[in-house]
Amino acid sequence: MPEQQPILVLDPTGSDHHAEHEALRARGPATRVDILGVTAWSVSDPRLLKRLLTSPQVSKDARAHWPGFAEAVSRWPLALWVAVDNMFTAYGDDHRRLRRMVAPAFASRRIGAMAPVVEAIVTELLDGLAALPPGEPVDLRERLAYPLPIAVIGRLMGVPESRREGFRAMVDRVFSTTLTAEESAANTTDLYASLDRLIAAKRAEPGDDMTSLLIAARDDEGDGGGFTDGELRDTLLLMISAGYETTVNVIDQAVTALLTDPEQLGHLRAGRAGWGDVVEETLRHEPSVKHLPLRYALADIPLPDGRTIARGEAILASYAAANRHPDWHGGTADRFDVTRASKEHLAFGHGVHFCLGAPLARLEVATALRMLFDRFPGLRLAVPAEELRPLPTLISNGHVTLPVHLGPEAG
Repeated sequence: MPEQQPILVLDPTGSDHHAEHEALRARGPATRVDILGVTAWSVSDPRLLKRLLTSPQVSKDARAHWPGFAEAVSRWPLALWVAVDNMFTAYGDDHRRLRRMVAPAFASRRIGAMAPVVEAIVTELLDGLAALPPGEPVDLRERLAYPLPIAVIGRLMGVPESRREGFRAMVDRVFSTTLTAEESAANTTDLYASLDRLIAAKRAEPGDDMTSLLIAARDDEGDGGGFTDGELRDTLLLMISAGYETTVNVIDQAVTALLTDPEQLGHLRAGRAGWGDVVEETLRHEPSVKHLPLRYALADIPLPDGRTIARGEAILASYAAANRHPDWHGGTADRFDVTRASKEHLAFGHGVHFCLGAPLARLEVATALRMLFDRFPGLRLAVPAEELRPLPTLISNGHVTLPVHLGPEAG
């Protein structure tokens, strides 16, 4: 019998996630962790993680397949992550039904049509940056990384501009891991009230937006295979939150990496790499989500080291630790390198739950980076990289602020 390891308590503030991920990998392909009071198996080995993410023996339906569900919902700060009723937590036929209804909203034709919209939004944001007093530091996270995905997802979902900042604040709290259970529950109540108001407004006056399309799918199909009212609301929550928070972090981390290592920016300017390379290497090197709660074993799952994930136990997909695993990307796995031959990663998940919004996120990040560095070629960090403070969460992977000096505009 393999020796039982003590449970590793994950730092809710994410203060040194690289060291924590190294510790996870050192404990084997999977290890038991405490995530805000809930015990789960953190999986950091990419081969094992891919196998579990595609296994029919692993579910995301906490109500059906996690004995700890009732207790977690009553006291866990991350209860919303397992209690929502949408394709994020669905399993089997339910997942296929819900994904089939959402997929048309992310069809390649629709995403392709967003390219000029994204460029126009970025242009407007960069114009705003250029109009700021010269020489003063600019928080690029607040002035570019945040407003771009908020504007994009707001237009896609038909969220009025007056409500977008409110959604932003509530989504930020969804990704927080330093709130109490009571604070999280209050935020959930506020978030659902806002979603209910959005649904009511779009039912009364439908528009050419995804919210109206999803409401139509709910109302037209009724109970014959369409959304339930709860699924509709939670699907909107998923699309707004996933379409916003994650993109913010990729822009933030990509800019940070390029400004920290001038050699990488040199590869781009010399044509040895493109902006797509930057996006993929950022997703590998600093994925926007470090750990994604939760999945559940439907049967005993033997591990390569002789231990077993028992039926009903929770599984934590530790994407950031897996992305830098030396068995996957060798001895340079910790280095940001836009010329890396293989930039394979798990930042958008794997298997049937692979993120539908991945093409839109890639479009937004690549467009923002290309236009930013073209317009402000002298862009540089306003503080040493080691002074950038990580977001106080073990889920979301970005910085509290990203202060830069823009330098003169090109041309």
